[in-house]
Amino acid sequence: MDVVVVGAGLSGLICARELRRRGLEVQLLEARERWGGRLHGHTTASGLRVDLGGQWVGATHHRLIGLLEDFGLRRYPTAYDGEGIFHWNGVPHQAGLEHDYRSSLLFFRPADLGLPAAELHDTLTLQRRFLELVDQVPPAAPWNAPGAEALDRISIAGWLQEQSAGELARYPFAWLTRMGGSGGFEPHESSMLHLAWTQATAPQHDTPEAWLVEGGAAQLADRLAAELRDGLRLGAPVGAIEQDGGGVRVSHGAGEVVTAAAAVVAIPPPLRLGIRFSPALPPECSGLLQRSAMGSMVKVLALYPRPFWRERGLNGLGIGNLPTLELTVDSTPPGGPGLLAGFIAGERAVRWQRLSEAQRRRAVLTDLASWWGAEAAEPTELVLHNWNNESWSGGAFTSFPAPGALTTYGPVGQQAHGRVVWAGTEAASRWPGYFEGAIEAGLAAAAQVGALLGGESAG
Repeated sequence: MDVVVVGAGLSGLICARELRRRGLEVQLLEARERWGGRLHGHTTASGLRVDLGGQWVGATHHRLIGLLEDFGLRRYPTAYDGEGIFHWNGVPHQAGLEHDYRSSLLFFRPADLGLPAAELHDTLTLQRRFLELVDQVPPAAPWNAPGAEALDRISIAGWLQEQSAGELARYPFAWLTRMGGSGGFEPHESSMLHLAWTQATAPQHDTPEAWLVEGGAAQLADRLAAELRDGLRLGAPVGAIEQDGGGVRVSHGAGEVVTAAAAVVAIPPPLRLGIRFSPALPPECSGLLQRSAMGSMVKVLALYPRPFWRERGLNGLGIGNLPTLELTVDSTPPGGPGLLAGFIAGERAVRWQRLSEAQRRRAVLTDLASWWGAEAAEPTELVLHNWNNESWSGGAFTSFPAPGALTTYGPVGQQAHGRVVWAGTEAASRWPGYFEGAIEAGLAAAAQVGALLGGESAG
């Protein structure tokens, strides 16, 4: 083989496809018995195809949009017409959406919320201060931001305490850590620099949840895998990658070995620690991996005979500090049954997964009723997918670094290790944690390998 690609998530699939288009022989190895990684489809009891993992297409996800068009997959807009609900301390506040996210309170028009004026003023003032900080963070090199070391050594919670932020002013930051951009962690678990970087690279004001895919986004993985089927091996976890001046030896499965000129590793950063590299990774690289964790995330899908909330002029967008669900979004397909997608994240997910099955279901239904009324507590089907149980994903849709890790280890974290190149959505400098980031990283890794092998050929 010319190249071995480890991991058949979207980034690995894209990388393998691009390498093949360059005329290279590629072997794609996947630990699971399925392809797609965090791009994962499911057929409900009623026959509807839904996404257990990622599902949205952003307004500026141009590579992703182009890929969908290449495969003839159609998009439909996320339903944002009408009013949503901001649930705050047990009280639902119905409000319209603000088209300019920078002027909103988590997408809602602040003046519509009926919140105390002084608290709302402090919240929006702190948000503007944060956005000014975000504008100073270089997406490809956050460690070069002004005051980067100080921002990286203080947690998000610590920074908010320094600002004397009140309860409402703190909440948008907590919501971003658990839901927006990076996802699945708490404000005390990562640095202010990391949070600012997530918004510099994947800004909420660019509408990352603008579109949905008819039949589910997981079709992308199926189409790509079909192109690569003869070079795709499932049930083949990689245990070791050895390299010398002439190439790499990749050990997988029950002691099988494949040799190649180069390897691309397209799996979440923490899972790279499960591979034995020879020669060993540089200390700075392994140091960053040891200080990177996957967030905690549960996907919730509730199906109804019809999108009944629309009959009340509501759009299904719910955000707020309920005990279990912090987000619901109308994901109803054209002409299909009503569908609400939601998430349980961070410490809420950890507490939730400790409950019995009946208690977990009851907790979700209780919050759905708090959002959308008694009818929401009686879905025709309730799908709950705990990504923390996925051993080959490890948790949420991307990883996050511990405080201090970005400035100490970040500059070398994505450097190639000899003939080993890194991919995966976390390797992107634009839209990491999203499909678009996975595509960018896969194409970039293919270009790196092409330059490496092209240089050898020229030599």
